[in-house]
Amino acid sequence: MQVLETARDLDLPDWLIFSGAVYQRVLNHLTGRDLDYGIKDYDLGYFDPSDISYEAEDLVIRRVAAAFAPPLSELVEVRNQARVHLWFEAKFGEAYAPLTASAEALGRFVSPLFAVAVRLERDGRLTILAPFGLDDLFALRLRPNPLRRTNGFARAAASVTARWPELTVIN
Repeated sequence: MQVLETARDLDLPDWLIFSGAVYQRVLNHLTGRDLDYGIKDYDLGYFDPSDISYEAEDLVIRRVAAAFAPPLSELVEVRNQARVHLWFEAKFGEAYAPLTASAEALGRFVSPLFAVAVRLERDGRLTILAPFGLDDLFALRLRPNPLRRTNGFARAAASVTARWPELTVIN
């Protein structure tokens, strides 16, 4: 909640907390682990197409880090989803078309299990986005994204099942 409350107060455009910060806590709950077990970072995505330069994103990264006390200041990883297409191929070896909104990124995640996001609204409600639904998450099922096959599934599956061996992997 601290991450969600701070992200809400920062009021970044079209922001979401997604991926591991969401699905890993659910896996921990379902498997009886400590809620913080296995969580490497908190992914905070926002969408600002008005300036997709590295410098503009870096200003936001520093602003977000300053809003959190350690260790969260080092664990919240911020990315402008409007500029992911500029660096994705060099990092992951796959083309990545420009996005039009933060939520659109979820449909491109390696697995439906990972494609879950949340935003804390001003009135305290949670908005939960899961374009593939939540069945895979609650069934502890890891399968490739049916809409976008990537080279990263095997690597991601190995990483996740090392921490949560209860997962069933479907290739």
